[in-house]
Amino acid sequence: MEGEGKSTLKSPLIISSQKNPELEGEGIEKKEEIVEEVKKQVWLSGPLIAVSLLQYCLQVISVMFVGHLGELALSSASLATSFAGVTGFSLLLGMGSALDTLCGQAYGAKQYHMLGIHTQRAMFVLLLVSIPLAFIWAYTGHILIALGQDPAISMGAELYARWMIPSLFAYGLLQCYVKFLQTQSIVFPMMISSGITALIHIFMCWILVFKSGLGNKGAALANVISYWINVLFLVLYVKLSPTCKNTWTGLSKEAFHDVLDFISLAVPSAVMVCFEYWSFEMVVLLSGLLPNPKLEMSVLSICINTMWMVYMIPFGLSGAVSTRVSNELGAENPQGARLAVCVAFIMTITEGAIVVLTTILVRGVWGYLYSNEEEVVKYVTSMMPVLAISNFLDGVQCVLSGAARGCGRQKMCAFINLGAYYGVGIPSAILFAFVLRLGGVGLWMGIICALLAQVLMLIIVTLRTSWEQEARQAKDRVCSSSIPMDMES
Repeated sequence: MEGEGKSTLKSPLIISSQKNPELEGEGIEKKEEIVEEVKKQVWLSGPLIAVSLLQYCLQVISVMFVGHLGELALSSASLATSFAGVTGFSLLLGMGSALDTLCGQAYGAKQYHMLGIHTQRAMFVLLLVSIPLAFIWAYTGHILIALGQDPAISMGAELYARWMIPSLFAYGLLQCYVKFLQTQSIVFPMMISSGITALIHIFMCWILVFKSGLGNKGAALANVISYWINVLFLVLYVKLSPTCKNTWTGLSKEAFHDVLDFISLAVPSAVMVCFEYWSFEMVVLLSGLLPNPKLEMSVLSICINTMWMVYMIPFGLSGAVSTRVSNELGAENPQGARLAVCVAFIMTITEGAIVVLTTILVRGVWGYLYSNEEEVVKYVTSMMPVLAISNFLDGVQCVLSGAARGCGRQKMCAFINLGAYYGVGIPSAILFAFVLRLGGVGLWMGIICALLAQVLMLIIVTLRTSWEQEARQAKDRVCSSSIPMDMES
């Protein structure tokens, strides 16, 4: 009995000290899944960041060349570029984001032929939308004068915008091709195409601005040519590359069917993007009402340019997580979608911490990249810590918004952005800047309030997401839009 007692006492200790092969195997498998997901997102986001930066640089390069023509030319080109972003590019970018959901989920469900149908449908809609936008650009000066802008600068901006009108149609097509390739994880050809286009654009600006005698009109024309060159590169790749033979099966009349279904997703996508873009422009306009508006507008313009430049990093991560989530949901793998969001969130927190540290370290010298005036440089230095916080929050919301696009929840995000930026952000900016008299810092604190509200709401929504339900909805969406291959002709 004593021996039995000893063995009875020892056996639990022996069991607890041994490793459970099944649990150990599950742990290793889980770790491998995480590592694999990280690799996929890094592989996706790296080139997407490069693509975003290179495409963003086109208009920046044009304005830099125009800056050597004089103050009026620079002011006109800068105002026209801002107006074009608000009234055209942001809208087309947002509408094109509907393909994050449609193409991504169709690809995950292996309905490859539907990617071409969705993309052609998006092209058709975006080209139609570009027509009224072109009329708005044609009367840029008159609109700006009605808004109280300087007449000379406004009419110069109108001339620049009119020469840029053909770029609207190219930009819409470009967004469709980018989303078409991105949702298939074909990103390196886009990076190469954007890089070659940027190099050509520098040479084009030099020829058209300085050598042709067109001046600032030449810079606008360079934008047009460069956007169309980029589109041409991607058209040739999609047409000739064997990687797209299953997803691009030629033009189809089915692209003209179910257009309203696409619009029902594209409009919330556009509203989601535009609400955010427009709020930053409103902050710049508000800065013109502060004491010493020239200084305030200069510094806030520097801050916004810096923020958009940094934003391209989480924007690439956002595209990666959107692709991964939509692919996994389309493949009816809710656990894979959940893992993709978790990995992306950790990556953006890490990236945000690095950006915050870098921003604080360079705060004393960053202003000199834009101005030699000590007053401007000192003001920029004081703004950099506030800018660091907003960059961190903006990165988090960007990635969470990307996950929501992968699910097809653009309408919900549009309401979140409306509440965050116009219910919280702009009123807070007015309160801090004009009531508490904090000036430009107060305006930027309003942006931080908006971003904080947006991030909190997106985190709550993400935590409450039923990924199994999202997978079922993705299946329903794919099934409702899919057409048999033999019906396409």
